[in-house]
Amino acid sequence: MPNTIHPQFARTQILLGEEGLALLKNTHIFIAGLGGVGSYCAEAMARAGVGRLTLLDHDKVVPSNINRQLLALHSTEGQSKADLMRARILDINPECEVKVLYDFLAIENVNQLVPADSCYVIDCIDSLSSKVALVVESYKRGLKVASSMGAGNRRDPTRIKVADIKDTDMCPLAREMRKRLRNENVYEGVLAVFSDEYPGQPLPPEPTGRGRPRAVNGTISYMPPLFGFMLAGAVIQRILEKT
Repeated sequence: MPNTIHPQFARTQILLGEEGLALLKNTHIFIAGLGGVGSYCAEAMARAGVGRLTLLDHDKVVPSNINRQLLALHSTEGQSKADLMRARILDINPECEVKVLYDFLAIENVNQLVPADSCYVIDCIDSLSSKVALVVESYKRGLKVASSMGAGNRRDPTRIKVADIKDTDMCPLAREMRKRLRNENVYEGVLAVFSDEYPGQPLPPEPTGRGRPRAVNGTISYMPPLFGFMLAGAVIQRILEKT
């Protein structure tokens, strides 16, 4: 029987086999946030052959994004990150079914935004209240969840780790997440990417378009992408293991 695998997945097939490719093609991933972490995570999913992606981001590209975000170029300033990501994914994998959402995720709408058939919910959001809402509500619905902790104010790539949220350390964002999750009776079962490097100091909080003012973190080109790739890799590995 002739090989029906598209040439773009030939190298992936060597690693995963036809069964693995078929499993990914039938997988639906929800990714919230398409910034420095989420954009690279989404692209890695598309290049691996994930068949369905639902992507959420309400932001547009601004100049300060260019130092670290996949979609941020001088030519894309002012454009929707969600629209840019969808176009890029379809140029990579035209057979991928991509749905984009432009909402600001909050406790009031999270369950309407996250599809019930998501194989994994991936949190790449900056806003703490939105992160907590997404993780808690998805967890309570029985969905598998992976979440990015803080990539900002760090520069050592060797300190990036993957662990259950209960086993994270040295990350102020993870510490606050654990506290808020415990308040919602969520103690473990959330996959987390974090760094155990002691972070530098951010600038004082600044107002944002939605939500509370947020501290301005220092960032460098390679750290958020590595968080995104680690998230994608950890999730894909678990999907392939059927866990």
